[in-house]
Amino acid sequence: MGKIKSLATALSVVVFAAALTGCDDGAAGARTAADSLATGLSTLNVDSIGFTDGEPQAKTAALAAATKGASGIKPTVDVESVAVKDNAGTANLEVAWPFGADSWKYSTTAHLERRDGAWHVAWRADLLLPGFADGDVLSVRRNTPKRGDILGDGGEVLVTNRPVVHVGIDKSHVDAATAPASAKALAALLELDSDAYAAQVAAAGPAAFVEALVMRDDASRTVTDGAVKAIPGGAALPGTLPLAPTRTFARPILGTVGEATAELVESSGGALGAGDETGLSGLQREYDKQLRGMDGAAVYKKAADGTTVPLFTSAPVGGTALATTLNAKLQTLAEDTLKDEASAAAIVAIRPSTGAVVAAASSPGSNGYNTALLGQYAPGSTFKVATSLAMLRKGSTPDSIVQCPAELNVDGKIFKNAGTYPAAHLGAIPLRDGFAHSCNTVFIGARDTVAQSDLASAASSLGLGVESPLGTAAFFGAVPTSATGPAHAAAMIGQGEVLVSPLAIATVAASVAKGSLVSPTLVALGAAKPSAAAPTGTAAASTAVAAGPALSAAEAAQLQDMMRAVVTSGHIGILADLPGAPVLAKTGTAEYGNDTPLKTHAWIIAAKGDLAVAVFVEDGGFGSVTGGPLMKAFLAGAGG
Repeated sequence: MGKIKSLATALSVVVFAAALTGCDDGAAGARTAADSLATGLSTLNVDSIGFTDGEPQAKTAALAAATKGASGIKPTVDVESVAVKDNAGTANLEVAWPFGADSWKYSTTAHLERRDGAWHVAWRADLLLPGFADGDVLSVRRNTPKRGDILGDGGEVLVTNRPVVHVGIDKSHVDAATAPASAKALAALLELDSDAYAAQVAAAGPAAFVEALVMRDDASRTVTDGAVKAIPGGAALPGTLPLAPTRTFARPILGTVGEATAELVESSGGALGAGDETGLSGLQREYDKQLRGMDGAAVYKKAADGTTVPLFTSAPVGGTALATTLNAKLQTLAEDTLKDEASAAAIVAIRPSTGAVVAAASSPGSNGYNTALLGQYAPGSTFKVATSLAMLRKGSTPDSIVQCPAELNVDGKIFKNAGTYPAAHLGAIPLRDGFAHSCNTVFIGARDTVAQSDLASAASSLGLGVESPLGTAAFFGAVPTSATGPAHAAAMIGQGEVLVSPLAIATVAASVAKGSLVSPTLVALGAAKPSAAAPTGTAAASTAVAAGPALSAAEAAQLQDMMRAVVTSGHIGILADLPGAPVLAKTGTAEYGNDTPLKTHAWIIAAKGDLAVAVFVEDGGFGSVTGGPLMKAFLAGAGG
């Protein structure tokens, strides 16, 4: 029956059906039976369907046998029309299989029979698949397209298919008695867990290739084909994988591609099959649908006698490249600068003019974690940029005379300056001087003038806590909007509950350099939205707030003045002799943990020309001592 578009149409259809069957219940019952059949065929489970010869479970088993080569893909079956005459009826079914980029569509017919007032379906081997007989099997060969590249600044290719070698044991080329020793020998050659790999080999089938490791087939490769093949059953199979220029290049951000896990296959709705390559982490996972493209397919019938009949083909659709803002030179420079850092550490660089994140490196000590974008740490004195903005908005200027005592007592909590603070700059000093030498008590002393809400507002004017269209998971910062006593005092100097990531504090430097709020971007604007959820414990942890009052040109100029003083008269003079544009900077040291003495995070932010940078070392001592040389090395290499 067609769609009912009006009451008059509905009545005419019912009358017409009654004329054919002699009762209007007949057509309605046949339609219900057809709809139930369509639902059962769509799920490949017809256990609840009434068949003229009974045994619905046997029919479900027959469907499973006929479609076992369909890679778990199921059809969508809809009822196109139902015709009834007396106690017999036919249902025309529309069938669509999502094979590859196109659907395989066709029609089939089901015959219905009414017995004792109930409609039954006449089972046939070709009910779902026209032309099929008992024993025929639907089989699918997938044709995987080229995965989309990941591009960087200016369209430079960062990730593309590069040659690899799949190293493992081919059990079809080694006898069962020798296989365990071969597995252990290969694991030792590759510096893997010998017992674990031997167990994998033992559990695999007698003709399986059991992969141990995938190696880049380039100058970095240290294990030769000859060494592998010298082991009985050892095999080195050439192939390609989407890879960055080096193994470590932006790995926590870009992610990896590999064989789909059982969980990913199950949740893909047929888009992935066993053995398919897919994004496993990072941008490769978040944007997998865009990058993967769509498989092509060759669908055929394999008869019981072994002959095959082509049924349908579709061409693959290649993946679409994902554009990012990462600059290969600067990303490599950042990673090289951090290569000897055993502690978690990061360097993030942003173009203030555009907000483009051109480098976001995490150190080897981060152990694969994306410290650059996801780390959550107290910013220490780098936060005094935000505190200074709040003070400027209360009437201070860089020349305002402020008090810098050696210590302050806030409701019984003693706050002191760093042990290296110069005694010559205690007492009554200009705010600029207190900022340049990072006098804690100057800023804590402003707590009665600058409420916690004022502090949070100023921080948000510089981007802290303000989520941006970065295009991937990140922590943008969190600044409490209410606090009193020691908690408020600690927040004034970037301690307590104030948290930032290296990305977030780099955004502060970028906003000051630009003279207005910067919204950082890493995945180029206009890219597709992520096709997979971002990792947990990331952006959701930010205290999302609206940006505060716009940073004015006068406020930005005063903050630039104060950050320049850190270089020219403060304690980061090692940046003063860098050629090119003048450097603006602020160092920071944040205490953490329960050790005696307390451990400290080392921070430094800087801006030079159209580059704003944050350097962070988790267990780093003083910002100027640890972070300063790292910042100088990065800025010197970046030039400009």
